[in-house]
Amino acid sequence: MLSTPFIGILPMHLTTRPIGVFDSGIGGLTVARAVARELPHERLVYFGDTAHLPYGDKSTAAIQAYSVKICDLLLKQQCKVILIACNSASAAAYELVREYVGSKARVLNVIDPIVAHVGAAYAGRTVGLIGTKQTVNSNVYRKKIDDLDAGVQLQSLATPLLAPMIEEGFFANTISDSIIRSYLTNPALADIEALVLACTHYPLIKKQIAAYYQDAVEVLDASDVVAAHVKKYLEENQLAAQPGPTAPTHHFYVSDFTRSFEESTRIFFEREVHLEHYPLWE
Repeated sequence: MLSTPFIGILPMHLTTRPIGVFDSGIGGLTVARAVARELPHERLVYFGDTAHLPYGDKSTAAIQAYSVKICDLLLKQQCKVILIACNSASAAAYELVREYVGSKARVLNVIDPIVAHVGAAYAGRTVGLIGTKQTVNSNVYRKKIDDLDAGVQLQSLATPLLAPMIEEGFFANTISDSIIRSYLTNPALADIEALVLACTHYPLIKKQIAAYYQDAVEVLDASDVVAAHVKKYLEENQLAAQPGPTAPTHHFYVSDFTRSFEESTRIFFEREVHLEHYPLWE
């Protein structure tokens, strides 16, 4: 079920407020980049919880605690929308975050847009899914896809080594090729027609995954689907920013500063960025 929309006409100043985006680390940058491209007039406030990555092997209670603390910062930044750009956090903390934030901002996740896309594009077909232990074990994708009653057979596999591998920069090499191949040859993913990358880190290895399948399986990158959903949501709820005379300035926060994250952010957004250190707990 998607977030409850605003009711009625909104004050114009709400449209100028930023979009908050958070993730455990580098992965959410794939979503933030897609949102920035889809919505070039929107300001983004990004939080990477680098002190606690990856979320995929954390407990539900821990992820919920991190998410609430991050939302405190995003609310201080007057965000009109908070996008949980992490599958693990979307699975573990979405409902709690919506309740916590209340009417102060709208809350979106990365799971619902993908579920809707799979239901529309792959009705009656077999679809694979890879993600963290938290995402896969929560069964949130299976439950939501089954609720669509579209005849989609979902075959899921937890791939816990992939996110930390990507965070450490091990992709586009023989080491990552070997790990990826060991997962994709698992019988759980046999005879699939499409593969959902149910972790925002995974678009960074999409080319390697697609190369393994040699075009026999469509590899679904969530970031573009999510960005299109955010755009539609803003337009339907009169929250979209109007074009301005200059490009918007994005702000990036991390709970633990690392030079590699700063460099990754600069590469993703093709501009110099400044990371502000914001520890969740002093």
